[in-house]
Amino acid sequence: MKVIELLESIPGVGPARAELIMEKRKISLSRRIAGLGPHQLRALRKEVGIMKVDPQYGSLIVMSGPGGVGKSTITQHLKSDPRFWVSISATTREPRTTEKDGVDYFFVTENKFDQMVAKDEFLEWANFAGARYGTPRSPVNEWREMGKHVLLEIEIAGARQIRVSDPTAKLVFISPPSWEELESRLANRGTDSPERREARLALAREEMAAASEFDLTIVNEQVESVVAQMVSLATAP
Repeated sequence: MKVIELLESIPGVGPARAELIMEKRKISLSRRIAGLGPHQLRALRKEVGIMKVDPQYGSLIVMSGPGGVGKSTITQHLKSDPRFWVSISATTREPRTTEKDGVDYFFVTENKFDQMVAKDEFLEWANFAGARYGTPRSPVNEWREMGKHVLLEIEIAGARQIRVSDPTAKLVFISPPSWEELESRLANRGTDSPERREARLALAREEMAAASEFDLTIVNEQVESVVAQMVSLATAP
């Protein structure tokens, strides 16, 4: 969802005023909500009293599961739902050619990541596949204060940290229909060597064993059904 579309949906803010606000805050008219930084969020909230749009504090949904189970597809569906904001992680790994900083991840140096850890700027962080990943705390809090349900697609270790740091978070484990189905999905990716695929399967076995730690396990047989259950969980009183 674009920022200007959100602004125009607020009572008393029409297209003309929305453009003026965007210009004043030096935000591109094409900028999407997920690409806003915490300072821009605070500025917009102050500008139009955005807290009045939805006074209910948004839910925090944490989604984990083994690689190849379809988490990214589920996330893409929820990104298009205006009730949700999908958290953007910070990482120390190098960006892939198709990835954009501030859209897919916040790509930071090892030194910067250390500074963020020292300042307690992460809700959770963990090492994974030779790099560090973390969820910046400030944007998550900002969007929840604005009534948005925040989705975190993170690894098991991060979900465990969230369980401790925010007991109100709702933890969801996405499971494959069967182990054979997961093996088939990983094999059909065609991007891994046999050794790498075996390593992914070994990790998946460990991740599957952690399912009982989550509030809800959803078997991903049909994406639309999974998304509907996620929405129901987030919007439940």
